[in-house]
Amino acid sequence: MDFTEATVKVNGVEIAYQLHGESNRPTLLLIHGLSVPLTGWPTEMVQSFIALGYQVLLLDNRDIGRSGPLNIKTPNLAWALLKRKLGFKSRAPYRLEDMMADTVALLDALRLDKVHVVGASMGGMIAQLMAIHHPERLLTLTSIMSTTGYRALPPINTEVKRAIFTKPASPTYEGRFAYHINLWRTIGSPAYPVDTAELENRVAAMMARGMTSKGTLRQMFAVIFAADRTEQLEQVTTPTLVLHGESDGLVNCDGGRETAKAIPNAKLKTYPGMGHDFPPQLLPAIVGDIAAHCQLNQHLS
Repeated sequence: MDFTEATVKVNGVEIAYQLHGESNRPTLLLIHGLSVPLTGWPTEMVQSFIALGYQVLLLDNRDIGRSGPLNIKTPNLAWALLKRKLGFKSRAPYRLEDMMADTVALLDALRLDKVHVVGASMGGMIAQLMAIHHPERLLTLTSIMSTTGYRALPPINTEVKRAIFTKPASPTYEGRFAYHINLWRTIGSPAYPVDTAELENRVAAMMARGMTSKGTLRQMFAVIFAADRTEQLEQVTTPTLVLHGESDGLVNCDGGRETAKAIPNAKLKTYPGMGHDFPPQLLPAIVGDIAAHCQLNQHLS
């Protein structure tokens, strides 16, 4: 698969990106979630969007992949959460708004005026912030397996929480590899068990791109200490599609429902048996839903 890969310095950080497809096509920007570099997007998904006539822009969010890690201090998460519980202020090393600003600056650097924005998980939060603060840059918004930041929504389920916060058995590559395999199995889709070889290849590709514990922790700070976006989302005018798995143990499906409820005229599609991943069996449906949404609103360009 031919593509252009480069980095640009924006807001004091190097942001790595890939551009796939022909430059004279409408651009589809894919923003992935916490700790996941651009290689986390299924190759089949990217190829499908190209075949449907889109230029696809992928990026590594700051502090992950080839956009990191940053040389900044990492606070103690447990201490920061305790301070917040006791009513004291705690600050994240950076905010979701900073990551949103990185993404908009990347569009500026590439001279891309309006794009279709697709965000998954934390990437969905970043995409929502783009629609809130820079609506003129979006043709459409697709928020996948994400949420509004509303605190009363169901929390992460116990099994997923254990998989996230249990440290790798060893700091070696093998130890970290086993940790990620277990995590992705745990957050995966109950109705669509992932093939072992396929999962191992996916995790190996993400680790090769760059995944660090400190970068992941700093991104986690940005998510945990983010404000509730509900009131801001109620002002969004960008045509919005919300996609969510009904068996998501990391970001409960109610997060998707609340997102669709908050954004005027948003359309919601849920997938039975889907967890917090992209099962190959559902990719045709997911790609089809996103492409139909983009095509319906392409006239806004």
